[in-house]
Amino acid sequence: MSRIETRGIVEGFYGRPWTTDQRLDMVDFLAEIGMNTYVYSPKDDPFTRRRWRESYAGEAAEQLRALTARARAAGLSLSYGVSPGLSMRYAEAADAEAVHAKLDTVRELGVTDFALFLDDIPWHLQHPGDVAEFPDLVTAQLSLVGSLEARLERDGGAGGLTVCPTLYWGRGDEPYIAALGSGLAPRTQLFWTGRAICSPELDADDAEVFARATGRRPLYWDNFPVNDVAMTGELHIGPYLGRDPRLGAAAAGIIANPMPLAEASKIGLASIADFCLDPDGFDPEQSWESALTRIAGARDAEAFRDFADAFRGSALCTDDAPRLGEALDRFAFRYEFDDRGAAVAEMLAELRRLVEVSRRMSQLDNRALATEIAPWAQQYARGIDAVIIAVESLDTRGSGGPPELIGPARETVAAHLRNLRSTGLRAFGDRVDMFLSDIVGEFSSR
Repeated sequence: MSRIETRGIVEGFYGRPWTTDQRLDMVDFLAEIGMNTYVYSPKDDPFTRRRWRESYAGEAAEQLRALTARARAAGLSLSYGVSPGLSMRYAEAADAEAVHAKLDTVRELGVTDFALFLDDIPWHLQHPGDVAEFPDLVTAQLSLVGSLEARLERDGGAGGLTVCPTLYWGRGDEPYIAALGSGLAPRTQLFWTGRAICSPELDADDAEVFARATGRRPLYWDNFPVNDVAMTGELHIGPYLGRDPRLGAAAAGIIANPMPLAEASKIGLASIADFCLDPDGFDPEQSWESALTRIAGARDAEAFRDFADAFRGSALCTDDAPRLGEALDRFAFRYEFDDRGAAVAEMLAELRRLVEVSRRMSQLDNRALATEIAPWAQQYARGIDAVIIAVESLDTRGSGGPPELIGPARETVAAHLRNLRSTGLRAFGDRVDMFLSDIVGEFSSR
């Protein structure tokens, strides 16, 4: 069995950063599930990105010191990531020295490993001095990385360095990433997200392409369960899918990017840890079931499993709400071809069961989880209520023809559908939306 060597998280999402208490709790959780790495670089911590030249002081410094101490006590490697690329002048020695100085200041707070984040910045050199000095962006970046590698080597080589490139997804042999990888010191690690920013699959064959081009195995920045930017309306608590067990040998590691929702992120992280510790024996569904029970608690596990089924969808999983989806498919068939009254009764019984599931979500023993998922629990309830109204409004007399509404009932259900869409929150994938759209004839001439 070949387990993933480096396994952990990168606090690298956009949005409100975690609190210190959430970070300390997360460190303990990561150690508990067998992870060994925490990369600290929230995009909205001003001192990692917009105000990267400034040192931590006062309460901010003490919070970072507490995090490094907790990680050290838990046996985790804590890496600090600085993101200077939005304002960096590569041709200015003073700016390179400012990066060195920043890493020196966080070293004083207990940090031993470092990361240089060059992601989400312009693709081309901006400052006139840089344009005059360097032929392209990658050459400029290598000048900075080289100075950091030399500095760490002079300091005894104890601290590790990881680079997140500007082009961080693709085939793995693009000219930029090949040039960057070829110019790095052998022990410097290189982040890569796979074929896409949020990759449905991470494949060992792709990892080998990357390794041949860059001279090193990829350290996967796995954008799951993160739900930032365009995904903020989604709740990623589904199973961990599409990861090749051969990555144990082909990858340097897997570092997961969680959600701003720290407690809910633990569901995905627990399964990622299971995969990293035993890629060959990993069972996604079994691991997911175990993670749901672990985070929701034994008393709430069954209800939470029903709830989570409506939020399986992500870049990794396109199977939207399979339990409710199967019930809706069975209902539509029975209504058109069998006993309409029995079909309606069966569907309403299932929907009323799910009403109880939705009510249970506000009463979870894990109060942090209940608070984080509350907006989606409310959207879940709205969806179920809309389907109940639609089904109750159907004509149960006669037979033949698909379920459809006309007159005032149609307008009522159409209003519920518009309300569901207006929230920007996603529950049940497209299943409820498609069912209601079809039943009110949204795109038909009736």
